[in-house]
Parts: sequence; structure tokens; C-alpha cells
Amino acid sequence: MSNSPAHSITRRSFLERSGKSAALFAAMTSAPAVMAANYSPNDVIGVGHIGAGVRGGQLITEVAGEPDKNRPGIPNTQVKAICEIYKGHLEKGVKLSANPQVKRYHDYRDMLADNEIDAVIIATPDHWHSKMVIDAAYAGKDIYVEKCWTRTLPEAKAMYKAIKMNNTVMQLGHDRSSAAALQAAELIASGILGEVTLVQSGCYRNRERGKDEWRWYGWYGDFNRPDEAMVRQNLDWERFLGDAPYHPFSMERFWHWRCYWDYGTGIAGDLLSHSFDFVNYVLKLGIPHSCTCSGSLNLLKDGRECPDTWITTYQYPERGLTYTDTTLFNSEMFGLNTHDSIIRGKDALLKFGENNFEIYAEDTSLKYKPQIEKGEIQHGKPFRTFDPKETPEQPSHMQDFFNCMRSRQKPKDNEDEAFAEAVTCIMSVQAFFEQRTITWDKDRQVFV
Repeated sequence: MSNSPAHSITRRSFLERSGKSAALFAAMTSAPAVMAANYSPNDVIGVGHIGAGVRGGQLITEVAGEPDKNRPGIPNTQVKAICEIYKGHLEKGVKLSANPQVKRYHDYRDMLADNEIDAVIIATPDHWHSKMVIDAAYAGKDIYVEKCWTRTLPEAKAMYKAIKMNNTVMQLGHDRSSAAALQAAELIASGILGEVTLVQSGCYRNRERGKDEWRWYGWYGDFNRPDEAMVRQNLDWERFLGDAPYHPFSMERFWHWRCYWDYGTGIAGDLLSHSFDFVNYVLKLGIPHSCTCSGSLNLLKDGRECPDTWITTYQYPERGLTYTDTTLFNSEMFGLNTHDSIIRGKDALLKFGENNFEIYAEDTSLKYKPQIEKGEIQHGKPFRTFDPKETPEQPSHMQDFFNCMRSRQKPKDNEDEAFAEAVTCIMSVQAFFEQRTITWDKDRQVFV
């Protein structure tokens, strides 16, 4: 870990940001609760999208569908409004909305005041999430918000309180809709692996030089740099910054915000959050007892602040379990992707792939010794794989959100899950900056 002046400045700004977030927490949790509405199955739910960039554009299409391609969206919903501060994204969002009467907003607070909007979908840079989620909850809107939920512990507490106070239905933007994950969770709970002591996850990537992680423009893998003067003319830069520290207009900070600590939490809030969400869904781990983290800029020394290598270890002593996650951007051979993980038990190992899993018995397992001796279980070959006939297909993550809006039940990735994930990811950032083991005091809800 570097002790350079640049690192010291970054560390100081991170700690100052945490202090400012504590003030935000105190200021935003005292308004009266708003009772949420109920919807019948045939009611059309009005949706407002805040942010229509890369991920935001995908979410608009997920809700609206693509009528010209005969691809349906979410039944009985309509994209009523798009809120954007960059003209190019606004025009894209309007086109994707599949609604000729869709409204355009520049200030998200004006959208929240629109009585036709029942739910908001937030896909902005992470440094806007806490304020938008809190404001939307107190405006009586249900909320779908992209990961990572937020960047600091005080922000996470304030968001959690706002959602609870207002009976808000909230879904965090991951994908817990895999039948394979649900089936695996049931098998693990039944004891098929024996005592689980180690979980391994991560993301190994290796892009062509000059086409580096997070450095695209407007779409994943698009490295064609737009005209800088045109972008500056069509972007409300000051609104993009919001409460973040002031910087003169920067193409890199706008398009590549994940590379900078002012707007997100780097790998922790992007790829680690994906991996943890999936593992937590399967194993129901919750917030870890402690965390250590090592991060460094080993390869992508292109002006970014956030490391390109991130190695995190979480301890769950009450379960006798260690969870490690490794993400790097310079090698992908024999690696993992964000929904891949390896869960190691005393009797068997479960390996996840994309919407699939395989279970291998340990050669020394007493549990499976009879089957091993009979040749029913063979070394290095899975004795159990995902069987789609045993577990029905699940509603999509977005469909689950709208189903829960109607039923007023908790979505799969509700505020409890979102808070646990945010704390877990933020722990790794805190451990990185403070260069020590961070422990979670679950009674006082603080890092120690």
C-alpha cells in the first residue's frame, strides 16, 4: 500500500467525506413518514428514471421493452419521465422510453413532485444515491436503485431510516432471480457440503491496452471519445458534482467516474458488491465481523485514483467461515467472474458458474465414503448439478420490484440486504485507507 503524498490526500478526503456524511445522516432523518399507496394488478404504475447513461439506458429498456423488436417490458408499467443532466443521455432515454408523451426533467426533485410518478429508478453515479433515495422516500415514491447503495456508513444509515419510516418498497439493482442460486441455497442449508469454512469469489479481467476498465464512453466497450466541447456544452457539470469536491470540467471524471474516489468506491462498490450480493443470497452471511483489504494500482496507471487490484478478506467467526474476494484487471486465465464463486465445505465443494453450479465430493469425506467406495461418486467429477426441473424460474429482478410494489412485500434485495451489502463494501474501503483490520460493532452499528 502506497504512502505517497497523493495517497495521503486521498485518505484525508475520504475521512472528511465520512464526517460530512454524518451531518447528512442527522439532517435527513427527522421528517414525518409518508404512507405508501397500494396498487391493484391492473393499475399502470408510472415510472420515472433518474439517469439514462450506460446502466440507466438498460433499465429504461427493461421497463419499457422494445416494441419495435416485439420485446415486451414489465406489464402494466409505463415510463412517464426521464431525468438527465446530459443532453445526449436525455435524448437516448426519451427514445428508449417507448412513450411519445414521456416527460423530461433536469432536476430530479421536480420529478419527485410529479403525481404521475409512482416509482423512481435511480442509475446515477454513486455519490448521488443517498440524497436521491432519501428524497424519493419522503416524497412517497418506491425506489429501484443501482448498486452500490452508497459510499459511507452515515449515508447508509440515513437511507435505511428513510425507507423504514416511509414504508418504501426498495430494490437494490443486482440480480437475485437465478433459479440455480435458489436451488443451491436450499442444498447448502440441507447440509450437502458439510461445514462451510471458506468462500472464494472475485472478478478477473484483462482488456486490450488502451481500452481499460471503466474507461468507456456511453456504453460498455465503446472507447470512441466524444467531442469535448460538445459534451461540455450539453452537460450541467455543477449538478454532476453535487456535494462532491469541486473540480473543473473533466471528461474523465464525467465519463469514467468509477475511477475516482469522489464519486464512488472503486472496485468495492462495483465488482465486489456484485460478488458479495450473490454469495450473501446463497449463504445468508450478513455483515462480517471484520475485514482486511489490500489494494494497489499495478497496471492501469492512467490517471485514475482507484486501485486496479483489490483483495478483501472477511471473517465470520461465529460461523467458522472466511470469505475472500480478489478482483484484478490484468489477467483472466482460470479466473472468476462476478457471479462465480467457490464454496468449500468439509464434505464437498460447490462451484458456481453462470446460472449453473456443480458439487464435488471431497475424497476424504466420511459423509460420502460409501458412495465413493461404490464408485457412485468419482474423483474430480460432480455428483450433483443444477436441475432446472426442481426449481421453477423466478421473476426477473425488476419484475420482483413491481410485484412487491403491488403487494407491499419486501423485494429480494430490500433495504435490509442493501444496508448489509453497503456496510460490507464500505468496510473494505475503510480497511484500505486506514491500513488496518476493521471490525463491525453490531450493537453500536459502527466500525471499530
